[in-house]
Amino acid sequence: MATLTEDMKQFINDNLAFVATVSADGVPDLGPKMSMFALDDNHLAYHERTGGQTYRNLENGSPLVVAFVNFEQKKGYRFRGEVVLHTDDAIYDEQVKLAEQRGTKKPACVPVMEIDQIEDLSAGAHAGTTIAKD
Repeated sequence: MATLTEDMKQFINDNLAFVATVSADGVPDLGPKMSMFALDDNHLAYHERTGGQTYRNLENGSPLVVAFVNFEQKKGYRFRGEVVLHTDDAIYDEQVKLAEQRGTKKPACVPVMEIDQIEDLSAGAHAGTTIAKD
């Protein structure tokens, strides 16, 4: 597992995530996930609320790629890894409680990605380079 730094966790907290998956037919899907967060030092998670194409792709075994970019700072990170879908366990129950406390829609699922690779998406010579890899 690759490990998030405190700076990365703060960056994740402060910026919008875009996620990419691929369908069983090889069709890519890309979309924002406003609920993405660092679950711990090695995992990203979000509240899957729509049950749309991204969720269906994950159900079919698609890998997940997550990108965060701050245009003003010209800084960003890309995270890669495998996903476990949580729908009826302690992780799911905890996130449902958080959604209720925040007044947001109850998640249908909580996808949790174990981070295998972290890449630099900052502008300049290091763009796309690997920062950490399992």
